[in-house]
Order: sequence, then C-alpha cells, then structure tokens
Amino acid sequence: MKVLHRVGLAMLVGVCAPRAGAQEAPPSQRIGTVKLLPEVVDSISLGLKWLAGSQADDGHWGSNHASADTSLAVMAFLLQGHVSGRGAYGRNMEDAITYLLSVGKKQQGYLGSPSNHAGMYEHGLAVLALSEAWGQSKNRNIGPALKKAVGITLSAQNPQGGWRYSPEPKDADMSMTGMHIVALNSAKEAGIYVPDGSLTRAAKYVLSCQDETSGGFGYTSAGSPGFARTGGGVLSLILCGQRHHPSVKRGLEFLRRYPEKKFTGTSHFLYAHYYAIQCMYQSGEEDFNAWYSRITKTLLSKQRPDGSWSMEEGSSYSTPMAILILGVPYRYLPIYQR
Repeated sequence: MKVLHRVGLAMLVGVCAPRAGAQEAPPSQRIGTVKLLPEVVDSISLGLKWLAGSQADDGHWGSNHASADTSLAVMAFLLQGHVSGRGAYGRNMEDAITYLLSVGKKQQGYLGSPSNHAGMYEHGLAVLALSEAWGQSKNRNIGPALKKAVGITLSAQNPQGGWRYSPEPKDADMSMTGMHIVALNSAKEAGIYVPDGSLTRAAKYVLSCQDETSGGFGYTSAGSPGFARTGGGVLSLILCGQRHHPSVKRGLEFLRRYPEKKFTGTSHFLYAHYYAIQCMYQSGEEDFNAWYSRITKTLLSKQRPDGSWSMEEGSSYSTPMAILILGVPYRYLPIYQR
C-alpha cells in the first residue's frame, strides 16, 4: 500500500484525549503556497470543535445523508492532521469510521444510504474518506471494506464511462462521474486496484460534457455549462492525468471568467467551491492565492459563533464542506496534493 506520503500526517497528532475534550494545538501551519492566517486556523479549529460535539452516539453526522455527512466530517478532521485513535479527536474519528464500515457491512459493500435516491454520491464520498483515512488508521477492516466498495463503483460504471444515482451501469452525469473519479483516484493511491481503463473511459465521458465554445461543463453531454460542474470536470481530468489537455485550460478560464457572484451566492455554493478551490490549487500559485483570499473572506463571514456553518443542506454538511475549502493549504489530505 502506498502510504509513504501519508506518514507525515500520522506523526502530527499527539496522545489520546476524550471525545469532545479540550482543544490541542493544531499541527504545523506551514504550507507551500500561502500561510494560513491565524483567523483561518481559529475558524477551522472552532468548526472541528462543533463537529466533535454534534456527533451522534453511533458515530455518524446528519440524518437524510448520514453516510455523506459522516464522510465529509472524517475528511475535515484529517485535513488539519487529526487521525483515528490519537489526539483530541481520535475517538470521533474511530467512531465515524466504524459507522461507515457498519453501513458497508450491512449492504454488502455499498456505502450509500438505501433511502437516498442519489446514494452513489454518498458511496463515492465514503470511498474517498476511507481511502484518505486508511494509511494512518489501525482499523484492519478498512482495506477489505474499501475493496468491496470500489468493486461496486467499478461495476456501476456505464458503457459511456460515467456514473449516475444508483449502483447500476445505466445512465451517467458529469456531477456523479466527477465524484467517483476523485474517489477512485484516492483509492488507487491508497493501494486498491483500479483498472487504468476505467479512469480512461471516465475521462472520455467527462470530455464529452464540455462545451468547447465556453469551456464550461454541462450536467450531461447535451447540458448547459455550469460553474459547479466545470470545477468537477476540470479536477476530474487533472486527476486522470489530463492536466495539459486543452479542455483543462478552457475549463479553468471558464471558472476565472465566471461572474463575481460566484464568491457570494452561486447555486450549490459549497459544492462548487469544494471543486473550484482544488482546481485553482492544481493550476498554480497565482490562481490559488487570488481565489483563496476571496472565498476565505466569504466563509469567515458566514461562520456562526458556535463554529458551525449552515449555508445549505444543514450544518452537518455545510460545516465540514466549509472546513475542506478553507483548509486546502494544509495539504495533509493526499487527494489535495499536487
């Protein structure tokens, strides 16, 4: 298993502490592109404290989309260097991972909520979270669960190379396909076998969704280009080894030119910037610094006094999403690295 690049993350956290106990100092704030401002570090730490205190007894967050919200929370803790079984949030991490594994065990590897018609979103996020956590966790059940989950993902890829709402190889859309490209790349990096052909077909489907005139990506091959979908499309292609493809350049330019409302109130705001900030990080220092300063200002202004965010789909979703956007410069999540 490729865990060498994860070892540094595991070394950054100290001894165990109670589930929602006292805060410990966050790990190193040194980054390669910018240095996190104290107010951003404090914001992330306060958000994590809120998450720790709002976790259910069985380890999950959220209600209608528990697998998704729990997966996002796991990644939010990992992002600042917190790991399962150690440090202030070690117990939170252990319980969350155990919850996700229990979902997979009950459903023969499928990690989405059975009551959610778009359960493959949750499945993809859970594959991503478990892949990112595996390299520094002592839980021996993660590997076998990941293999089953990735097997379900691969079997659900449709003939055009994409994915849709259910774990069956039927229809496809850009949003769902982008989610699974990110998850499969993380699983592959963690040591799970992912055929190169699956990612090649997925990239081909993503390319089919781009409007070459505007550079934006549509929801489907015939769809109108949108901001959120373009971020997902660009990042998907970069992760599939297409960093220098003309479509990536066109997509990045679409994101840059998109109206300024993108920093204040575009639809699917957090989802859109979750992808867009990673695209800008992958693009380079100039793009990232310009984008990060704008989105940081917005997110800091919308954080509640208790540390949570509630911008869309509830605090259990909004809070970890905001943290994942703010914390890209930490670079502790392998999927965030260049």
